[in-house]
Amino acid sequence: MGICAALRSEDVVFGTYRGHALYLAKGGDLRAMVAELFGKETGCTKGKGGSMHLIDTAQGVMGMSAVVGTTIANAAGYAYALKLRRSSAIVASFFGDGATEEGVFAETLNFAVLKRLPILFVCENNQYAIHTHQSQRQGLPDICQRVRGFGLPAERLDGNDLPTLLHVAEEAVAALRAGEGPRFLEVMTYRWREHVGPNLDFHLGYRDQAEADPWIANDAVCRVGQLLDPDEREQIEREVEAEVADALAFAQESAFPPASELLCDVFKE
Repeated sequence: MGICAALRSEDVVFGTYRGHALYLAKGGDLRAMVAELFGKETGCTKGKGGSMHLIDTAQGVMGMSAVVGTTIANAAGYAYALKLRRSSAIVASFFGDGATEEGVFAETLNFAVLKRLPILFVCENNQYAIHTHQSQRQGLPDICQRVRGFGLPAERLDGNDLPTLLHVAEEAVAALRAGEGPRFLEVMTYRWREHVGPNLDFHLGYRDQAEADPWIANDAVCRVGQLLDPDEREQIEREVEAEVADALAFAQESAFPPASELLCDVFKE
């Protein structure tokens, strides 16, 4: 939310298979997203992509991928096209800390710097890749330090501090539009639940409740909510609940795609 609030409608974003918040923050259609989760033909990819492949090109959501790191290069390619077209639009590429271990990450940073691409790299660092802590996977866990070696300005931020995040994002976006080259933000966050699913997984032993508690207590949604007038907050929450209920009803009432759709919208020859 803090990054997308700094973007314009013509700007585009690329994300990961955990891209639901990104999709909504950039303006993606909630009804279409929920219908996609249900596999319905009214979904944003006609029920064919599912939860991990959300897209809404009209809102600049260029797509998510279930393969770690793949959209980083896609985002740079789009940024290169924008530069060639002399567009004022920019690209924001979102990925996790695990993706920084992929070879495409290093290759893309190098290319982005060489071409001075209008791209903002955003690493959502939740400190774990499935069940393995960052310190056990990376010889130099300081991602910003590694990134600076490629020639990019890089900054680490608290993902729960929304006002600061927005301020820094606005400065980075302004620099991109001015042609100053790519920027990198490492935004610290934390996964509350298990890697896949709604349950807790502290019994597995790779992390404990004490590590999670400070993040839960410092939840960004609660912090922002406390800044609002109670009556205003209650009204917002009512409106949101109604919008969610509407999206769920829309998804449930929508039809599944017909068999004739199976081979439509695929690349051939």
